[in-house]
Amino acid sequence: MLKSIREWPEGERPREKLLQKGTEALSDAELLAVLFGQGTRGQDVISFSRSLLLRFGGLRGILAQQPASFKKVKGLGLAKICMIFAVREIGLRQLREKMIEQNFVRSPQAVTDYLTAALRDKKREIFKVLFLDKALRIIGERDLFCGTIDEAAVHPREIIKAALEFHASSLVLVHNHPSGKVEPSREDYEITQKIKSACQTVSIRVLDHIIIGENQYFSFSERNSL
Repeated sequence: MLKSIREWPEGERPREKLLQKGTEALSDAELLAVLFGQGTRGQDVISFSRSLLLRFGGLRGILAQQPASFKKVKGLGLAKICMIFAVREIGLRQLREKMIEQNFVRSPQAVTDYLTAALRDKKREIFKVLFLDKALRIIGERDLFCGTIDEAAVHPREIIKAALEFHASSLVLVHNHPSGKVEPSREDYEITQKIKSACQTVSIRVLDHIIIGENQYFSFSERNSL
């Protein structure tokens, strides 16, 4: 007969362990167990959480999934699925809050942390723009274009329109490479120059173009390629 977690020694129960020793003391499976609260018929919550980690390749794999992937998992109902996506969104919003109002030049880590978390696991190419004021503070960001697995159609006029809505003085262009490789393509160089030229007509500067890949990024500015 399956023993309930309530019958486990107190020091082995995930919630009690968290309160006594802190979140750092919990394994990935135990953290998921705290989130889910209960397992499935014939499987306690920690065993269920371990099976999810194995199936999707760890926490990052779980958080990178789309809802359709979870619907195939026995025991992962609507409530648990919603919890997973809520946790992912909370993490992204916390990173975004750290980035907004920061000086782009002085806080590169806050910027790359958010961009990596937001774009690294996307299956399609997303073209994002960061909008900055005269003091180079980030005042907003927006996903402007979404493409196929290897390209997104980018229109400079739409970027300028959004920049004027934000009253931005400068921009940072960002997109991901679903392949994980960050080396710019010929098209990346061409669209960067096209956007830069278009923005100059309305006195808006393009400070950088950042490509996000697999735990790495390419900065046009850092490589003197802008």
